[in-house]
Amino acid sequence: DFHIHRFQQKQSSCLIFAVDASGSAALARLAEAKGAVELMLQQSYARRDQVCVVAFRGQKAEVLLPPTRSLVRAKRALGGLPGGGGTPLAHAIDAAILLADQLRKKGETPIVVLLTDGKGNIARDGRAGRAQAATDALAAATEMRLRGFSTLLVDTSPQAQDAAKNLAQAMGAQYLALPYAGANSLNQAVRAVAGRS
Repeated sequence: DFHIHRFQQKQSSCLIFAVDASGSAALARLAEAKGAVELMLQQSYARRDQVCVVAFRGQKAEVLLPPTRSLVRAKRALGGLPGGGGTPLAHAIDAAILLADQLRKKGETPIVVLLTDGKGNIARDGRAGRAQAATDALAAATEMRLRGFSTLLVDTSPQAQDAAKNLAQAMGAQYLALPYAGANSLNQAVRAVAGRS
């Protein structure tokens, strides 16, 4: 008798955390979000997943931490994350889409976790103004949904916001209000989005 063993290689995932570090995200909320991201990084390390962090504040979004499995690097990047300034929400979603596209091309599974109150006030062209910023953010969110990425939106405001719910709907994202969810609930939600629940 011949016995053939087929080993299915698990496709690695990368969690892309887009963290709102603007003035609209209170410092206590930002600290809570950092704690949740750190816990999820510890969980993902055991699963051999990667994590990257995009921070957005002021006029732009920037990749604070490229994809890594290093817990030390991630903690250092999160620890140095400053708060304050405007909320370039569309830029953040665009940056997450770009990263997710790059990861998908490498054969990895990107999972986008957006932590925000959904209240953008910096438009794609860099000008201040809530109306245009909201229009741009919804357009970027729709693009995210059309590309079929797995997404989770975590509402970081003290009370659930319609702006964040509407953004989650446009993204096709699971919605979670951080005030009612600790780091463990957030971790479970990410795992559910990743299809690991």
